[in-house]
Amino acid sequence: MKRFLVRRFGQAVVTIFGVLTLVFFLQRLTGDPVYLLLPDAATQEDIDALRHALGLDRPLAVQYFSFIADFVRLDLGRSVAQKLPVTTILASRIPFTLALAGGALLVAGGLGLTIGALLGAFHRHRLALPLGWFVVAAQSMPTFWSGILLILVFAVGLGWLPPSSSGGPEHLIMPALALGLFSLANFARVTRNSVVEELSRQYVRTARARGVPPRRILLRHVARNAAIPVITVAGLEISNLLAGAVIVETVFAWPGLGQLTMQSILARDFPIVQGVVLLGACVTVILNLAADILYSVVDPRIRLQVAR
Repeated sequence: MKRFLVRRFGQAVVTIFGVLTLVFFLQRLTGDPVYLLLPDAATQEDIDALRHALGLDRPLAVQYFSFIADFVRLDLGRSVAQKLPVTTILASRIPFTLALAGGALLVAGGLGLTIGALLGAFHRHRLALPLGWFVVAAQSMPTFWSGILLILVFAVGLGWLPPSSSGGPEHLIMPALALGLFSLANFARVTRNSVVEELSRQYVRTARARGVPPRRILLRHVARNAAIPVITVAGLEISNLLAGAVIVETVFAWPGLGQLTMQSILARDFPIVQGVVLLGACVTVILNLAADILYSVVDPRIRLQVAR
């Protein structure tokens, strides 16, 4: 197990280093950001002063190693518009995005796994038809469209929920639903297919022939063996929830990282955009590492194969 964890952790570190390198050079390929950050009437002295302040007048190799060293120290630079450290600005927005992603994950994971398990266990039952329609409808609606529909129905029409902004738990309900519905469909689809596949295997038929109760077969045997694809989807969908938060936070004026990203792009505040990109990449790598560890817990054969 220790060797498995060390290897997976090493791969995660290499991946993060590759992302840092890619972000650094792609940013330089887009051109000199100084001309985008300054007005058209800026003088050459203003251009040279900003280029020196951003460290762009140094050799490229020096900029690269300085960029890596700053990242290790969790120094992502300063915001051009707000004149504050990028880490401070991100830290003030992360709790809102985590709350939104957590609520969306409860919707997607809780309902998606339940519906998928029901569709798999009763895939020939008439109950599967309306549940299947619901899954297709959820997967067919983009997040901005479902968000607008929720606002029209529950805020404008019924007046049950506030239409936007943050505050109490009632402000979180509609954004979490809008963000979680699309991922719900993926959870349900993968869970359903995995359960159906496991139910068709020989060990299930043997257990049924021995008189093992169907509920015990489903909960004790099928659920664990069907968990590997679900874990894979969970890792990917959590990353998708964070990425989809950009649209949902804009629709509902939710003050998280997504809204900050849109504001920073419009304001040409590239240090913040770079910080959000790096944060998202690191979160994705960490989630994939966690998924690999869960694989080895659910199915020890995985880490034994890696050890060989």
